[in-house]
Amino acid sequence: MKAVVLYEYGDIDRLEYKTDQPVPSFGPDEVLVRVRATSINPIDWKLRSGAARARMPLQLPAILGRDLAGEVVDFGRDVTGFRKGARVMALARGTYAEYATVKADILAPIPDELSFEQAGALPLVLTTGAQLVERAVQVQPGWTILVTGALGGVGRAAVHVARKHNAHVIAGVKSSQREEATSLGAERVVALDDAKDIATLHDLDAIADTVGGETIGKLLGAIKPGGVLGSVLGEPKEAAGKNIRVAAFMAQPDAKRLYQLAEDVARGEFSIPIAKTFRLEDARKAQDLAENKHPGGKVLLVA
Repeated sequence: MKAVVLYEYGDIDRLEYKTDQPVPSFGPDEVLVRVRATSINPIDWKLRSGAARARMPLQLPAILGRDLAGEVVDFGRDVTGFRKGARVMALARGTYAEYATVKADILAPIPDELSFEQAGALPLVLTTGAQLVERAVQVQPGWTILVTGALGGVGRAAVHVARKHNAHVIAGVKSSQREEATSLGAERVVALDDAKDIATLHDLDAIADTVGGETIGKLLGAIKPGGVLGSVLGEPKEAAGKNIRVAAFMAQPDAKRLYQLAEDVARGEFSIPIAKTFRLEDARKAQDLAENKHPGGKVLLVA
């Protein structure tokens, strides 16, 4: 099969497109999927470069990729509820390839209204955004919550989920993104690179952080005593000693929640924009665009 293989840590030149890789085998509770679309996520280039090696070491050679949208090819003897040819999606692994093997219990159907490409942009960002709000922050109705990086894929999902829980949502973005961010449906838009805007933030019940770095350090004082910081980027050092609960986490597959949120996307309740689509053999170009050029949406790979 065709696949993009990483043989050693490094820059994008370490990604090698191959046409002779074996089709993965599948166990009794697994499904073999013909991958039609996947997308580039920050974890992909952090794994490729070795930046995430300490917490997520790879067994090289490795095939990267977490998002999967495709068709069921075959499945193990214990698998029920799937048919060959069914359109499915998942937060999986090894999806920079023509085929991938997935545990049946993490697969979700693709809503009829969505194409493979649209579905391929969704699993990681929808799952992460939902779990950031629901599992890490544990948002409650009536809370005031700031979502940082609100125009990113995870941020968009987090804003949508927090609104669904009847929270008062503030979208945190760059000054240049103010106008675009009004489409998110948040009650307020705040520029996180504007000290005057940051000064207006106070008594927040929670922050759902997708940005980290210096930005989150400047925002922690806006959380009220006993409030919550949920983060996809680990616990910031600035949080030490503060009277807040810090909940850092890594997203875990949740097929049911993924399907629910994908249906919300299909109904037009919110969107995950797609910036550009590449063929699998152009994975180097795709990662370079996603990592270094701020494309303003998801970058896809199709096989």
